[in-house]
Amino acid sequence: MNKLESANQLNAFLGGVVKHAGLKLRYRITVDPPVAGDRDWERPEVLVEFAGPDSSLLLERGAELLRSLELLGMEMLRLAGNEHEKISFDCMGHRKARLEELRMWARVAADRVRQTGAPHHFAPMSSRERRMLHLALRDEHDLRTESAGEGPSRSVVLYPKDYQGAPPQPAFRRRR
Repeated sequence: MNKLESANQLNAFLGGVVKHAGLKLRYRITVDPPVAGDRDWERPEVLVEFAGPDSSLLLERGAELLRSLELLGMEMLRLAGNEHEKISFDCMGHRKARLEELRMWARVAADRVRQTGAPHHFAPMSSRERRMLHLALRDEHDLRTESAGEGPSRSVVLYPKDYQGAPPQPAFRRRR
């Protein structure tokens, strides 16, 4: 992936989307953004940051529109699955807040698994967020994580390190 060429293609793509959708948004594209403390697990080569009066639209329903624009950008660039982390979209610090939320969930789940000895099944989430959970729990040497499920139902399961029982069933159902 040529980073500068990718940034230019994203600029052309997003310019059209923002204009034709009538969105009141500005965006900044940064190639090789500096690694800040809040981006210690994500090191994108191209960072797109949105701001403006319609920012809240990007963040509604769990940032569904922001994630969709990111996915469309990756598809437009024809990035292979292992290259998805090279591009990152953010709006009003959403990524930092979501990362902190995932870290908090990881701490709470780790405590619960230690207390009960039973596995914890996280809600389904994107591959990027599953990776963040795995990384948040990597130093918990008495626990282990695995991804389970298929497609949009894929999630992380946290186990005691020596757990031998059957995998737990998720305690939630995804809406269709």
